[in-house]
This record gives sequence, C-alpha cells and structure tokens, in this order.
Amino acid sequence: MEVAAVTFANGGDNIGVYVPVFATAGAGGMSVYAAVFLVLVAVWCFAGKFFATRPVIAKALARWGHILLPVVLIAIGLLILIEGGAFGL
Repeated sequence: MEVAAVTFANGGDNIGVYVPVFATAGAGGMSVYAAVFLVLVAVWCFAGKFFATRPVIAKALARWGHILLPVVLIAIGLLILIEGGAFGL
C-alpha cells in the first residue's frame, strides 16, 4: 500500500511534463515514444533478471541495495540539475 501511495504522489509531476509532450507529438511521435518505452522496459527486465540470477551480485544488492539505490538516484538527480544549469541563477 505504501508503494502505491508513493507512486501516486510522484505521478503529478509526470502528468505535468508528459501531457504537453504527448499532446504535441502526433501519431508518429507517439509511436516512436511507445516503441522506445517498450524496448527500454524490456532491457530493464532482462538486466534485472540477469543481475538477480548472479549469486554474487544478488547477495551484494541484498546487503547494500538499500544504501546504493538512494545514492545512485541522488547522484543522477544532481547530474541532471548541474548539466541543466539549474544552479546557474
């Protein structure tokens, strides 16, 4: 239930960003977006299965994943902000 609540709460910014993009994309653009999305979801699924079936990696992620994931997500967010010039006021 908590995961669903967080997902729902995080969805507002996605709606604000993606609705204008999809509204102006047209049929061809939407087809490309859908195809790229589906291909990349498949890549993530295969990568997840690959890493989860490797005992050494699975054991390390089980032990350190709760620390590693937030650090990686924060680093990606900071990289996006820095590269986008968000701090260059």
